[in-house]
Amino acid sequence: MTQGPDLFEVIDATWPAASQHSVGAFLVREGQGGGKRVSSASAVAPWSEPDIDAAIAAHSRLGQPALFMIRAGEDALDAALAARGFAVIDPVAVLTAPVAKLATQRPPPITAFCLWPPLAIMRDLWVEEGVGPGRQAVMERAPAPKCAVLGRVADRAAGVGFVSIHRGVAMMHGFHVLPALRRKGLARHMLHEAAYWANENGAKTLSLVVLRENAAALALYLGTGLTEVQGYHYRLAPDAV
Repeated sequence: MTQGPDLFEVIDATWPAASQHSVGAFLVREGQGGGKRVSSASAVAPWSEPDIDAAIAAHSRLGQPALFMIRAGEDALDAALAARGFAVIDPVAVLTAPVAKLATQRPPPITAFCLWPPLAIMRDLWVEEGVGPGRQAVMERAPAPKCAVLGRVADRAAGVGFVSIHRGVAMMHGFHVLPALRRKGLARHMLHEAAYWANENGAKTLSLVVLRENAAALALYLGTGLTEVQGYHYRLAPDAV
């Protein structure tokens, strides 16, 4: 995306940490069980080795492993952390598409819905897919407009997701379809419903992040019309690997 807000700003706004701490050249996020995105440190200014030490100490004070997000162009930081034994984990692709491109095919009736707050069955589905209370608390913290997406197939609730908007970008998080009910088109229907909701709430761009190792999901999103525009990975402290 060449215009509009920085996508990492959108990620921070739509999947917010419990708190953020400026530590030297780094922003250290406090996750409280909300996952890596809200528990990592990012460089926000030219850094030095003592800045890395300070960020590691801040992680320790927050009771979480030392974890750094490495974005494109941060090769020197990547190398410095590698020299300290920090391991690469979870390479991620950031995808976007114009909302108008995706809000063209309404899902069949009783297939996908957007609502807030989530229903109990939606929270149960998230828990079943590993999205526990810590990650659900992140959704509660996210500012409106936001919605939870419920997907149905085979006469039952089978998929769930979360969408929040920041500065015209609707960011999708926590999209899951039960393994036994995949390959039935439900994820695609949920994505289109999210696009319709985003359009109705003034968003111009739909975005999401997906693990590169999740080849099936990445292929689905690319096949739906999203394009990779950014990428990042994490470096995790050797004592936490």
